[in-house]
Amino acid sequence: MGSKVSSKMAAPAARVIQAIRPHAPLIKFPNRQEFPRPNVVEVLKTLVVNTSPHKAPAPPPRPHVPLTPISGTADSLASIQLLPARYRRRPMTVEEMDYIQRGGPE
Repeated sequence: MGSKVSSKMAAPAARVIQAIRPHAPLIKFPNRQEFPRPNVVEVLKTLVVNTSPHKAPAPPPRPHVPLTPISGTADSLASIQLLPARYRRRPMTVEEMDYIQRGGPE
């Protein structure tokens, strides 16, 4: 038995390799290396300059639609605590909450 590979064992592997055909990629990404990357500071300056001082018309208000309850069992504290740690949401820090309330960086 030793280290020799029998021809019976090598034959199925050869058939598997022959069965796999090269494939054509389904997603093609454009080559963006030939386009220069814009300078963020210059783009922001042009946006500020190009914005007009007058106010855009406000969209019409949406009609109020009452919320309908979703069928099923509501989450309770006990059901959330029974989840394994990897499925639980980690607690948010005060800094994260402030960041969200501000709508992004200052």
